[in-house]
Amino acid sequence: MSFNGVVLYRELQGLGFTGGLMQVQRFVRPYREQRKWSELATVRFETGPGEQAQVDYGQLWVWIGAQPEKVHLFVFTLGYSRRLYAHAYRNERLTTLLDGHERAFRWFGGVTLTCLYDNPRNLVLGRRENKVLWHPQFEDLARYYGFTPRACQPYRARTKGKVESGVKYVKRNALAGRRFMSWEHLNDWLERWSVEVADVRVHGTTHERPAERFALEQLTPLGARPPYRYERVQQRRVANDALVTVGASRYSVPVAYVGQTISVHEGIGHYEFFHHDQLVARHQKATRHSVVMEPAHYAGLLRTDRRQPVGAPPRFDPYFGGLGEVMVRDLKLYEVVSSSAGGKAR
Repeated sequence: MSFNGVVLYRELQGLGFTGGLMQVQRFVRPYREQRKWSELATVRFETGPGEQAQVDYGQLWVWIGAQPEKVHLFVFTLGYSRRLYAHAYRNERLTTLLDGHERAFRWFGGVTLTCLYDNPRNLVLGRRENKVLWHPQFEDLARYYGFTPRACQPYRARTKGKVESGVKYVKRNALAGRRFMSWEHLNDWLERWSVEVADVRVHGTTHERPAERFALEQLTPLGARPPYRYERVQQRRVANDALVTVGASRYSVPVAYVGQTISVHEGIGHYEFFHHDQLVARHQKATRHSVVMEPAHYAGLLRTDRRQPVGAPPRFDPYFGGLGEVMVRDLKLYEVVSSSAGGKAR
């Protein structure tokens, strides 16, 4: 219902209302205030051990190497103990989200009954009859590990406040003011920080240490279950430079396969290149528009004639060439040439 006094006054006039605008505004003021606090207020919802985890991303700029990089921070927070797992990625694609879940489950050694999300576009394809349409690849991951995915109601993202607080905590405590030599260095630090700092601090809401409450978590154990295997197969032709284009980047394969058609198997964080069921190359996924070349793939491509010795590289040395000394001209020679040229000009 609208509590806009001007709109209501206009509609009431059409119904024969003879009062003034201020009278209408005084009447709707209590209703406006009630709606304001009802939209802002939320009821804290606590989950039992092993019941729920909350998942979200946070973005920030971090110095990696010699330049700042935009980091997409995957954070997975257990609802009961408040233990969290964080991992830095270059993007928020489906493959990195799947990889983040895999790492979090292995980190905690188990899976919660449900996982809560904020309607990310790479997971939620839409809604139909009040049911969430999940990405089929993500649904396959959920079935494999046996958890139920849940999405927040649209525009009600505050229901996953545990992980949102976790994202802020990682940004302000683990990463603020720090530089890293590489992405591997960054993620190694996040794991170390989780154990040495985040797990042992006294949480502001529970007033207990997450590591101690984690002992009471009732996660579904992984057991001997192997990691989830995400794979998509594509056919590609090897270019003359022994590079294969996939995922907006180019990756090398041995030069013997130039002109051949190979199969590209896309995993969560890597590509594998097969020719007739034989693995010929494997590369970690790179950023868009990168060129990844393995020197061993080009062995034997450049050959030299063994009958002719390879000459030495050019040398900027006045003694190089067998002269033995620097050639020096008498300066009187330049005076003669200069005066001769001047005479002709006149």
